[in-house]
Amino acid sequence: MTVLTRWEPFREFNTLQDRMNRLFRDSFSDGREESLTTSSFAPAVDVYEDEHSTTLKLDVPGIDEKDIDVRLENNLLTVTGERKFEKEEKEENYRRVERQYGSFSRSFTVPSTLDPESVTASYDKGVLKIKLAKKAEAKPKQIKISVGSEKTLEGKGKTQAA
Repeated sequence: MTVLTRWEPFREFNTLQDRMNRLFRDSFSDGREESLTTSSFAPAVDVYEDEHSTTLKLDVPGIDEKDIDVRLENNLLTVTGERKFEKEEKEENYRRVERQYGSFSRSFTVPSTLDPESVTASYDKGVLKIKLAKKAEAKPKQIKISVGSEKTLEGKGKTQAA
């Protein structure tokens, strides 16, 4: 029986990258469990906008809202936080730790079209949602088109909108 497998040209690169990451991680760790907590990570972010605002959604599961700081200074929105390693009594039974722990910081340049006074942040089910309202002059404006007939000015050959 012949089995067909899909060819993925970058699979070998991913495998090589994983091996290199493991090599550096193993070479520079001192063998203690504290090395598990030093890996840095950056939460995934979705940024989208509509006609009234721009919204950022950050995935920060397992982090208490008290451990997250949101600041807006000089048109730079910075979100910092920390995911702490949960110590258990029988840590020696860990076979694999893939979740990342440690501090993170993400910064975003805020365009001048957004109002820095109207920033709101909410946290629900591990998702931090930051909403920045647009300034009134940055919102799209609907221009009404008037429909009318043109009259010819008598004897001059010019037209004028009615």
